[in-house]
Amino acid sequence: MFSLEDLPMRALALLSLLLLLFPSFSLAAREKGKPTAAGAAQSSAASTREVLGDFEKILDLWRDGSYEELYRRTSGGKESEETLARKLSDAPRRPACCWEKMQEAEVSLKGERKAVVRARLGFEGSIPGTQFLTKSIKMQKEGDVWTISQSDLLSLADYSKKRRMYRYLPAQQK
Repeated sequence: MFSLEDLPMRALALLSLLLLLFPSFSLAAREKGKPTAAGAAQSSAASTREVLGDFEKILDLWRDGSYEELYRRTSGGKESEETLARKLSDAPRRPACCWEKMQEAEVSLKGERKAVVRARLGFEGSIPGTQFLTKSIKMQKEGDVWTISQSDLLSLADYSKKRRMYRYLPAQQK
């Protein structure tokens, strides 16, 4: 017979023999779920890149003052193209350039036609330097491009009808 010391070696030999005789058993079990999971991961990665690319394009169009093209990438809202262009050009802030424009971006897909982008966005404006804001923006797919709502765009621009008034108040002495 065999001793207890030989048991691990015999079990390993038996397992190796089974895998050699039935290779499809081990590979088929692992490969069965891979194509669909990999395909889903690839399509979600492509969708994520597409959403981020379109959102970055929206920020670039706004920064460059291409309001006509930007208007085509907005959804919802009651503003005409001219009104939206005037509001964005008069707004106290606009997207910063280059690497400051968007950082730490994450995309949450909410179906095939809706997504939420959460990113740290950089803006230039009335305050010298770059002002950063972390915000979640809803995106919606219309046709083959992702669009942003007009209200979200005006919110990013910090546009409001009421202008803030800053007054210098001297320090009070006690």
